[in-house]
Amino acid sequence: MAPSFDTIVNLSKRRGFVFQSSEIYGGLRSAYDYGPLGTLLLNNVKREWWRSMVQLRPDVVGVDSAILQSRSVWQASGHEEVFTDPLVECKNCHNRFRIDKLEDTSKCPNCGERDSFTDPRAFNLMFRTHMGPVEAEENMVYLRPETAQGIFINYENVRRTQRLKLPFGIAQIGKSFRNEITPGQFVFRTREFEQMEMEFFCRPDEADDWFRYWIEERKRWYLDLGMSEDNVRFREHDQDELSHYSAGTVDVDYRFPWGWDELEGIANRTDFDLRQHSDHSGEDLRYFDQEADERFHPYVIEPAAGATRTTYAFLIDAYHEEEVRGEQRVVLRLDPRLAPYQLAVLPLSKKPELTGPAEELAQQLRPNYMLEVDVTQSIGRRYRRHDEIGTPYCITYDFDSIDDRAVTVRDRDTMEQDRVSIDRLPGYLVERLP
Repeated sequence: MAPSFDTIVNLSKRRGFVFQSSEIYGGLRSAYDYGPLGTLLLNNVKREWWRSMVQLRPDVVGVDSAILQSRSVWQASGHEEVFTDPLVECKNCHNRFRIDKLEDTSKCPNCGERDSFTDPRAFNLMFRTHMGPVEAEENMVYLRPETAQGIFINYENVRRTQRLKLPFGIAQIGKSFRNEITPGQFVFRTREFEQMEMEFFCRPDEADDWFRYWIEERKRWYLDLGMSEDNVRFREHDQDELSHYSAGTVDVDYRFPWGWDELEGIANRTDFDLRQHSDHSGEDLRYFDQEADERFHPYVIEPAAGATRTTYAFLIDAYHEEEVRGEQRVVLRLDPRLAPYQLAVLPLSKKPELTGPAEELAQQLRPNYMLEVDVTQSIGRRYRRHDEIGTPYCITYDFDSIDDRAVTVRDRDTMEQDRVSIDRLPGYLVERLP
């Protein structure tokens, strides 16, 4: 049974995954800080994405573009003109809503007043700021609402310096900012978030094949990291849903506690972006095919995922409750590649003859694994805590360890325990942890 929304929020706050931003000052709505465990989980998700999209591929490279870019970038891309949501305001309570997200457009969901909405108006989602000491129109810039444009404006720089030939991709992970009208659902929709995007450049006549290829690749990534196939769907956009630049889009949706919602979009963006930036900048961003002796703007296939949303989904998907010997156990069955800690080293007591050797053992393991040494509470409570935060293996150093030079290794999922000699422990862990 899937966990409730409140269950995941409470777990996140109690165990140090996510905190409310500016909490000591009353909190800042829709802004969150990732705690020690949340930071590790988020970084692991990003690392696995980067590993699959860049490290393991010969045809994709990475960039890290600036958050602040020329205003001309967003004029060329169309964001300044059309990156808007339809906004209405309740005349009674003055709350604002996206009209396309309202189930009943005649009734305010906040105060219940009927026929109280203003006429819809376009609301631009980009955050504005100014460069330099003077807040003048000519100094106005935007915080980027997506990472994709930073890739497109560097397309020729990357292609030339890396001597790339079609097909090839450029990947990026980074912060984006959207002034959402109605943020919510905890960290799902926030005004500051992280994206994992890749733009794959190819010949126009190969775009359909690459589009289908990347749909399958992204499906494989989610399932390989343990996400339940029952909780993931790939939904193709109808013609009336497609963005103006798209020849085809598929959403990767996850079954959240409130229903299906988007994790990632995979789109055939055609040659729209490179053409736009060519026209507005005056730079020739066409690709020259020497063998065919022709120039053309490549088509682009874009898998664009939300890093924060994806982390949230993995956390929900891993959550399980079960009864063990008459007691309730909460366990996060996170893939070891995603788990905040791969190991916990637990001296059976706080006595120096156990804590000292346990810390020495931890020091030997730290270069290869993220781990925690935990000496508080009973051993049973420590096991339960690490079950709840997803630690795959707990290593207990007890009084027998002093003489037999062995430790007890407990598996998170099966709760089975093996007695393993300390000399054999590295090989034992290599077999079980990636």
